[in-house]
Amino acid sequence: MGRLSRLFPTASIGAYLVAMAILATLPLLAFVIFLLWQLERSEYEALRQETAQDAQTIGRNFERELEDMETTLRLLGGAAELATGNLQSFHKRVASSLSEGSLYVLLADAQGNQKLNTRVAFGAPLKRMTDMSTLKSVLASGKIEASGIFFGATSQQWVFNLILPLSPPASASGAALVLTQNAGDLVSLTATDTLPPAWSAAVIDVDNKVIVSSGPENIPSGGDFPKHLVELMVGSNQSAVTLHDGHETMLGYARVGDWPWRVAIWGPVSTAQASLANTWQNLIYGSIALLAVSLGIVLVAAHQLRYSIRQIAHVAERIGRGEIVSPEMTKITEANQVAIALSNASFDRAQAEERVHFILQELVHRTKNILSLVQAMLRQLARGTDSVDELQKAVSGRLSGLAQSIEALAQQQWGGIPLSKVIELQLSAVVGSMSRIETRGEDLLANANAVQNLGLVFYELATNSVKYGALSVPEGRVLIEWTFLDGEEGTKRIQLRWVESGGPPVVKPSRQGFGTTVVERHAAAAFSGKVVMEFADSGLHWTLTAPLSAIENALGHGEL
Repeated sequence: MGRLSRLFPTASIGAYLVAMAILATLPLLAFVIFLLWQLERSEYEALRQETAQDAQTIGRNFERELEDMETTLRLLGGAAELATGNLQSFHKRVASSLSEGSLYVLLADAQGNQKLNTRVAFGAPLKRMTDMSTLKSVLASGKIEASGIFFGATSQQWVFNLILPLSPPASASGAALVLTQNAGDLVSLTATDTLPPAWSAAVIDVDNKVIVSSGPENIPSGGDFPKHLVELMVGSNQSAVTLHDGHETMLGYARVGDWPWRVAIWGPVSTAQASLANTWQNLIYGSIALLAVSLGIVLVAAHQLRYSIRQIAHVAERIGRGEIVSPEMTKITEANQVAIALSNASFDRAQAEERVHFILQELVHRTKNILSLVQAMLRQLARGTDSVDELQKAVSGRLSGLAQSIEALAQQQWGGIPLSKVIELQLSAVVGSMSRIETRGEDLLANANAVQNLGLVFYELATNSVKYGALSVPEGRVLIEWTFLDGEEGTKRIQLRWVESGGPPVVKPSRQGFGTTVVERHAAAAFSGKVVMEFADSGLHWTLTAPLSAIENALGHGEL
C-alpha cells in the first residue's frame, strides 16, 4: 500500500475530487451500458414468460367456455322430452332458451342423420351431419368430445361441435346430442388489446386448423396455422423464438385444459421492445448531463470540505495541548460528527485522567490494606506453629482463600459481590461441596472490605468445622443465616450466625490460636460489631452483630 501511495502526487482535496469525477466517467458509462444490456436480457426473458402466461390466460378463457357448453349439453341430455320422444316440444323449449346466443342443438342418430336442429324450424328437411368423425369417436368412447373446426352444411359458416352420447332412456330419441357454436362469435376471447403492437392470437384444433383468430395477421377460421410456428409448439405450455423473413418472432402457446385445442400468441420481438431503444438514448444523455453537473458540484463541495477540515484540524491541535474544547460546527454533517467526537474525546480524556489518578490512589490504599492483613496473618500463624512446613501449609490455605476473594472482587471491578456468593466461594474451597451447608437470608451486596474479611472468617470457621466440628462427620450440618435488625436512631444492623449441628461434642479451646483471633477479635474489629461464640453440645454457634453499612455495598441489599 505504501508503494502504491507514492504514485499519487501531493495535491489539494479539490484536485483529487475533480480527478475522481473525471475518472468515474468511463466506468459509469460502461456500467450504464452493462445495466442496459442486463435490462434488455431481463425484458427479453420477461417477454417470454408473459407471452406464455398470456397464452395460458386465453386458454383458460376457452376452457371455461367449453366447460359451460359441456354443462349445458349434459343438462339438455337429461331432458324429459328426449326420454318420452316429444322432439317437437324439446325443439321449441331449447330454441327459445338459446335464442339470444350463438349456440344451437342437434339430435342425430348413429349414422349422422339429423332428427332436429334448432337453427331451423322443427320438421324442416335436414342434411346428414358434416362432422361424422367426431360423432363416431364419441359413440365409440362414450364420452363428450369437442370437434375441430369445419364448415357447417346447415349453418353455411365455420363452426365446431361438442357432442354428448345419449344413454337410455334418452337414447330412444337419438344416438347423440350435439351443441354447435359459430366460431366467429368467440373472437372476443382472443382479443389482443393487452398484447404488444402487431401481435396476433389464435386458437387451433388438433389438425392445426385455426378455429378463431385476431390481430394483424387474423388468419380466417378453417385456415392452416403457419407451419414454421407449429413446429415450435413442443409440450403443453411454453414459449419459443424463431427467425422468419429476417425478423425475430416470439411464440407463446398453451393447451386448452383437457380439450384437444391449443392457443397460440405470436408477434415480432422488435415491437415489444421498441421502448428499449429510447431508454438507451435517454440513459446515455442523462449520464453525460449528470456528470457535467457533478463536476460543478464537486468544485463547490471541495471548497467547503477544505474549510471544514481546517477547522477540525485546529480543534485537534487544541486537544493535543490538553485543552477541553467545544465542537466547531460546519456545513458538513460528517465533519460536525467528527468535531463533536473530538469535543467529547477532550472531556473523556480529562475524566479518564481523573479516573486513572483515582484508581492509582485506590490501588495503593487496597494494596496497603491487603499487605497489612497478610502481615498480621503471618505474625499470628508464626506464633502458633512450630515448623516451617506447618507455617507454609497454614499460610498457603489462607492466602488461597484471600486470593479467591480478591479475584472475585476484581471481576466485579471492586464493586462488591453477593453475600451468598462470598459464603459459597470460601466454603466450596474448604469443604468441596455445599450439600451439607444451608444458607438463609435476604441476599445483599457485600462491599470490598466485607468480602475480604468475611472470606477470612468463613475460611477459619469452615477449616475448624472440617477438622473438629460438624463437617468432620458425614451426618454433620451447618446453617448460615443472617437477619436485619433495627438499631438505635433508625440505623440498620445485621446479625450473621454460623450454627453447627450433628457433629461431635465441642469443647472450648484451652488456648487462643490464629483462627480464634480471626473469628472473634478480627471480625469484631473489622465490622465495628460484636462477636459471640457458644460451644454448645449440639455444635459451635458463632454470631456477629454489626452495622449493616459495614458489610453492605452502597448499592443496598435485596434479592439478587
